[in-house]
Order: sequence, then C-alpha cells, then structure tokens
Amino acid sequence: MSLNRREMLHLGAAGAGGLLMSSAAMSNAIPSALLPRPLAPIAPLPPITPAPFVPAGINPALFARAKAALDSHRGTIRHRDVIGVVDFSMDSGHQRFHLVDLLRGQVESHAVAHGRGSDPGHSGFLETFSNTPGSAASSSGTYITAATYHGKYGLSMKVQGLDWTNNNAESRAIVIHNAWYAEPDMIAAHGKLGRSEGCFAFSRASQWQVMHRLANGRMIYADKLA
Repeated sequence: MSLNRREMLHLGAAGAGGLLMSSAAMSNAIPSALLPRPLAPIAPLPPITPAPFVPAGINPALFARAKAALDSHRGTIRHRDVIGVVDFSMDSGHQRFHLVDLLRGQVESHAVAHGRGSDPGHSGFLETFSNTPGSAASSSGTYITAATYHGKYGLSMKVQGLDWTNNNAESRAIVIHNAWYAEPDMIAAHGKLGRSEGCFAFSRASQWQVMHRLANGRMIYADKLA
C-alpha cells in the first residue's frame, strides 16, 4: 500500500513525538547507582567478658588456688559470696587473713595467729603444716565454717576440714576464736603475734568481723606458697 505525502508527514510527526516522550522519560529516571540497596546484615557484637577479679593485696597464685578449691567443693560450700583466704607465706605480723567479697570485688584483711607446732622457734613464720592430732600445728587446705559455741575464749566458731590435709580439724578442735596474744599490741611490741594450738586466733575486733562475714557454711582456704 502506498502512502501519500500527507500521511507520511503525519506518521513522521507521531514518531518524532514518541521519541521525545521516550527520551524525556529516560531523563527523569533515577540512576541505578542512586537507588536504595538492601542493607547488609549487622554482625552481632562479641559478648563482653569481664576481666577476672584479682583481689588487691593477695598473691594471685594463692587466690587462684582458693578459687579452684571453691569450685572443687561446690557441692558442699553453700554460700559462695564471701571467702576467707589465709596466706601463711607471710609472717604473723602482717594482715594475712583476707575476707574476699567475690560479688563486690572487695577485700578486708586481718592478722591471724598460727599454731605453735608450725613455728616451734616462734620466729613469726609458719614453717610446716600438720594434720596430726596433738601436733598443735596449723593445717593447710579447704575449710567450711560450722556452728558457734561458748568456750574458753568466749563465743567461738567451729570449722570442718574438707581436704586430706585438714580433715582432722573438727576432732582436733580447730576453731575460730579471739586471744590476748592476737591483739594488735602484740605486733606493736614484738613485731608478731603469739601462737595458737592450731586454731585461727584473732584479735577480738577481727574475730567478730570474720565470724560475721563467714558464718553459715562459707569457705576458708589456708595455704603457703613456696
């Protein structure tokens, strides 16, 4: 079919209009580089692990042993908030019985006497441990506090030994008590405390603090580092 001149001009105008509309539409389109893209998934932050609590004034190796003992006797030690750690590497003139609040990260230290059988020359240093009845020596290991009673030194607290190194503590009557030879004036006069029969002997003020904080089956760990 042939087209006359008028029809050809009409079709040409229509085609040109279509091209203009198409070009305008393309010019108004948003470049693909500017289109929003899906956000990449955000990786979860690693959990915050608190730094291990290292009590001030306590040998870290001794504290690690105490923590290991606490875990080892988890089935027996009912209350694990406060523990007692005794550093018998130090002489009796120092505050070597440490009350450690594991929840608050606090330490309170007290002077404590050791047994005369552990220090026969009364040098102020514990030389040896013994679990033998009649030895009058201090024993190393893990203890748990028990009942209170009124005895020779007034209100006192029994302890039980949980390790083979101190499992005779109860039969040996190893207890927490106060004593005149464990008062601060002994350190002021002699640079050291007197000696017990193997008990944890404190000044009157320290004994009340220790018994109050460690009552009802809490742990005491006593040891000496080489």
